[in-house]
Amino acid sequence: MKRLQNIIACSRFTLPVVASICVLLYVGAYFMQGHDIWLPVVCIAISTLLIGEWSNDNALIRIYSGMVPCAFIVLSIISTGYYPSLSGSLVQLCFIVMLLCLFRAYQDHTATGWTFYAFFAIGIASMMFVQVLFFVPLLWILLFTKLQAGGLRTFVASLLGLITPYWLATAWLFYTENTTFLATHFMSLTHFEPVFASWPTDTKTLLSFAFLFGLSIIGTIHFLRQKHYDKIRTQMLYELLIILNVFSIIFVVLQPIHADFLLRIITIITAPIIGHFLALTRTKITNIAFIAITLLAFALAIVNLWISLPTFS
Repeated sequence: MKRLQNIIACSRFTLPVVASICVLLYVGAYFMQGHDIWLPVVCIAISTLLIGEWSNDNALIRIYSGMVPCAFIVLSIISTGYYPSLSGSLVQLCFIVMLLCLFRAYQDHTATGWTFYAFFAIGIASMMFVQVLFFVPLLWILLFTKLQAGGLRTFVASLLGLITPYWLATAWLFYTENTTFLATHFMSLTHFEPVFASWPTDTKTLLSFAFLFGLSIIGTIHFLRQKHYDKIRTQMLYELLIILNVFSIIFVVLQPIHADFLLRIITIITAPIIGHFLALTRTKITNIAFIAITLLAFALAIVNLWISLPTFS
């Protein structure tokens, strides 16, 4: 039988409704705080379009459902708040582009173009958040294992894609006589805060991480139990996402100073994982879980709005 969860998950009206609520929340934030809402709205809109294309292109959910882009919209509000930084938003966009291109290289050892574009996006992201380069060795391993697209040509393409943004930037840096930028930029890779010593104490970050972590656990357990219903290709892609998610969560736990950027990456990866759970389960318990997750997400969105309100003396 179709429950409320399944009706909402499969409805063609769900995404427009969620997007409209998102816009209303941003408008409310604008009137309450007086900040410009265009940057966060545009960034989330572009990211949502790319997430939807990525989900449909790879059939991440085997039925019609807009749960993946819907989950991304909601989780973005919760994890980044109503006024995300420009650099953080661009890193998030680049990571989505990377996944979109990388998934198109599945089982194609000659997909040098898609591999180049994927690592080019990571190279651009690393110019704003250099620690994203720690993902590169893992991406190479996943390229050879889960994507089964590894080879000499794709490996060389990934290297060229990774260094091209820096090659282009070097000319500008020499023109502006800013020759120390790259050295300082890459030196920050060797700087590590004491483990757990720099964990953010603000309520928004703690609540966001706890919510994303909980959804990741729920979605991962569900997929590992039910993955035999999906095609082999879908299984491999979700396993790649789960590995990336585990790496990102460990990263943010060990180096929480980078939580602002890493929570954005976890948001991208968690969206299809929890979307798979919300769209493809249909028991009484999961229906209750769906309602609880929805109410909790709405509550956290309101809490984020309340926390960001200006204080008056």
